[in-house]
Amino acid sequence: MKKILFSTIITALAFISIDAKGLNPIAAMLNTNEKIFVVERESESLAIIEKGLARGHLTGMHNMNHGVVKFEGKDGYVISRDGWVVKFDPEKELIVKELKTSDSAIGFTITKNFLAVANYAKKSVDILDRDLNPLQSFQTGSKNVGIKTYKDYLIFSQMDNDKITVLRDTNFGKGLPKFVIHKEFEDVGIMPFDAMIKDNNFITGFFQSPFFGVVNLDTMKYSKIKILLEDRKPVLKVPHFGFWSIGAGYVFIPAVGNNKVLVYTPDFKFVRNITTEGLPVFTALSPDKKYLAVTFSGKKFPVIQIIDTATLKIIKRFEFNGKVLHVRWSNVRPNLYVSVNDANKVAVIDTNSWRLSREMFNIKKPSGIFIYEGKD
Repeated sequence: MKKILFSTIITALAFISIDAKGLNPIAAMLNTNEKIFVVERESESLAIIEKGLARGHLTGMHNMNHGVVKFEGKDGYVISRDGWVVKFDPEKELIVKELKTSDSAIGFTITKNFLAVANYAKKSVDILDRDLNPLQSFQTGSKNVGIKTYKDYLIFSQMDNDKITVLRDTNFGKGLPKFVIHKEFEDVGIMPFDAMIKDNNFITGFFQSPFFGVVNLDTMKYSKIKILLEDRKPVLKVPHFGFWSIGAGYVFIPAVGNNKVLVYTPDFKFVRNITTEGLPVFTALSPDKKYLAVTFSGKKFPVIQIIDTATLKIIKRFEFNGKVLHVRWSNVRPNLYVSVNDANKVAVIDTNSWRLSREMFNIKKPSGIFIYEGKD
């Protein structure tokens, strides 16, 4: 009996020692400061995942059909499809304040001093302080999309007016902003619908134009970049720019209506196309830029393919028992998180072994996955 007890103590001490050195793979997998908030698409809530377990829900988030979560310091913010902006404490998991800016909105951006919301139904862009107090409202007469910041500029597209607007903060980022219209670009393309910032470039996509538009925010010049397939037939729309990936020396664009991911150089010179299994919707680049995860629509909704960004070859394939609506790479663990909407779960792929390592249930109709990394 003494031998058994002694052996148990030694084993426990060894386990603790290994854990302390960060060598225990199970403990290391779970011992992370990242907290995951998953949009529960039909439940007006966020599921909360911590240390590998789905352990709660933050309710009262309004219509989360297109819910987006962003973090700034120790603050979390949600924008709901029906125009609510919700500030919450991601550590205490409490709603702090909420404000309804319109009847319909899907885009917002945050800086250390303000939030800016691109509204649909109200046809305005609203500027709020970090505590959601209204500061300014710019009426545009259009649904507004693709809102971004660069230096002292706030940039967005007007979907109904085929226009890009650049606002300038006359307080130059010192304290609360005071924006004025700096420049507007007319007839940029038909129905702009999303945008992204790459260095000093504001890049806009269009529903009905065979190109994307680029505003150089240093020179305030506008140019058009054609979207081409290998047979030189233009793709007439591109997915939301949140679905693009930029890194590893390339820009990866999922081609709408074609089983391809388009590859460009960072200055938008065409490189090649990568043929995929289905119609790609979302591309997500790993933190080390070595791999690209691609999701699909239609019959291939349950499938993910992994592309090696060095060879531009597909190296892995995963198929789940439901529609994959979102993926997110961990910044601190070798994990790729996958929201499987129909199965009410988030699956975890180990990116060292490229195997499904575990599944987390009790997540209701998950879509967007957002990671809060604890701030000191």
